Amino acid sequence: MWRVFQVELWPSTYAPDLIAHLLLGALLFGMARSLPRFMLATAAIFTTLTLGNAFKLTILGAPVTPDDFVAARNMFLLLGGWQLAGVILMVTAPLLLLGWMIDWRQRRTWFSLGAIGCGIAAVVVFPVSLTTAMDDYFDNSVWNQTENFQRRGLPIHLLQESARNLSRRETPPTPAQVTAALSQLRGPTEQPFVDVAGGATSLTPQRNLHMIVLESFWDPRPLKASRLSGDPLDPAFRKLWAAAGHSHGLAPVFGGYTANTEFEVLCGFPVTRDNVFFEGSLRRDVPCLPRHLADAGYRTLASHPNAASFWNRVNAYRRIGFQTYWADKDFVLDDMNREFLSDASLYRQVLAKLEPELRGPQPIFNYVLTYFGHMDYPLNAQRPAKIKAAKGHDMVAAYANTLYYKSRELMAFLRDLQRLDPDGLIVLFGDHLPFLGPNFGGFTESGLLASQRGDFTDAMFRTLVATPLIVIDGQRGPVAIGDLPFYQLPAHLLGLLGDQRPSIMDVTRQAPDRPRVRPLPGLHLVLGQKKVTTCRGAETDGAGCGVSTDWLNAVEVIKADLFSGAQHVLLDQHRPDAPFREASATPH
Repeated sequence: MWRVFQVELWPSTYAPDLIAHLLLGALLFGMARSLPRFMLATAAIFTTLTLGNAFKLTILGAPVTPDDFVAARNMFLLLGGWQLAGVILMVTAPLLLLGWMIDWRQRRTWFSLGAIGCGIAAVVVFPVSLTTAMDDYFDNSVWNQTENFQRRGLPIHLLQESARNLSRRETPPTPAQVTAALSQLRGPTEQPFVDVAGGATSLTPQRNLHMIVLESFWDPRPLKASRLSGDPLDPAFRKLWAAAGHSHGLAPVFGGYTANTEFEVLCGFPVTRDNVFFEGSLRRDVPCLPRHLADAGYRTLASHPNAASFWNRVNAYRRIGFQTYWADKDFVLDDMNREFLSDASLYRQVLAKLEPELRGPQPIFNYVLTYFGHMDYPLNAQRPAKIKAAKGHDMVAAYANTLYYKSRELMAFLRDLQRLDPDGLIVLFGDHLPFLGPNFGGFTESGLLASQRGDFTDAMFRTLVATPLIVIDGQRGPVAIGDLPFYQLPAHLLGLLGDQRPSIMDVTRQAPDRPRVRPLPGLHLVLGQKKVTTCRGAETDGAGCGVSTDWLNAVEVIKADLFSGAQHVLLDQHRPDAPFREASATPH
């Protein structure tokens, strides 16, 4: 684990980690037909879990959690070729060896299975007590999961976090709790936001809205140590971004989990935990931005040339109000960078689908999520490398060349889109920073990030989440909006559209002179005009952290009510009922 991934446990962890492995090994040995079978099966199981955990730590900066086992199927949809074969082998080989090892005819096998079953039952029945006891003994850092793994080891970490997951299954908020949260969000002296249950004067928008989400799109110019031979970003993009005041969107994720950024920009609520909100937390039909616009007569369209079900998008898009979803089977896969359809082809095909819509009387919400730009940043023969980097910075060079084509294909699409729809409101942004090497490699050499999240400064946390954001207000041109947490983007766009109808997106809207809050798992950033403050829930937090923490807690109550609760915040006439239609004849 250390030699390949540079991930290691604390020396004080070796003894409890060894004991945990021995206990698991004893239970497995009690079921084994023979010692050789036991040794092969156990080696395969422990090695797969250990190296899989280290692999996630090096890419996303966080260890394996119980939620990852639920989301694991998405890995099979994302990978192809030898990578897919390798992952399938990693998953199936230990399971097959385990089945080959077990002697089902022996009484001791059933004794071991019974012991395992009793252990699982204890975790399910007493999750709060177990979590409290393990936190007291092994400690727990909400914001530094890497350190949690280093002080526990993998088996103890998985047990402790499984109990925590079960213990935090929340009871849906009551009407009284929702009312109290709404009152707190309004504040005693502030102008109240538009109440979703109120009767505000409505102004129906008519302009088209185009939202382009750019996979791993970021400005690599600060990577001084990589000594890039040229600027990867199209000069036209640089000029446009400068006109927009070099605004940034602040993402909830790093290096992956695009669906969490999607949830924020489409629904207007922050993601605060290290899991994919689309996968298990979006359980109700909700009037997010697509449904809100559909209720005003918009045609709502989503395009993403990946497998339709990835990150549960078929169900999630339907629940938030997209009427049509074009996925991989709806596009001609004619210009591939390995398994990723190029942005140029995606944009060309989206425009062909949109042109009849743009000529019609019905306004549209056109949502495009690109696929090209995923690690390890492959290019086809028609896209030769244009940018070189310093020796040893091969992944940065690969990313820079991907960005070279990605930015130019974007600007060509933007010119065509503005020609067809000069008055349209257009927003484009990167979904998260790119992965450039293990343990934030690529960023650490240039001093942008530390190799461990626990060593981040306040400024580093801001760097971790900031991607380029450009809003073009039709013929008025780019709008400078500064650093904007992505969950506050939908309300901002509705304001530019002139939409004064009640909206759930108003809940997280803050006054322009108030610091903006960017939650991350276990902590949140408070962004003033000149200063960034990291609030970790510790005694050393500044005085302002209490106010922002109370605000976030109230937001969490409303979010739980809307997306998985009884939706007390909505009146019956506000409940969503817009239809959903899949584009393909073949079911996704």
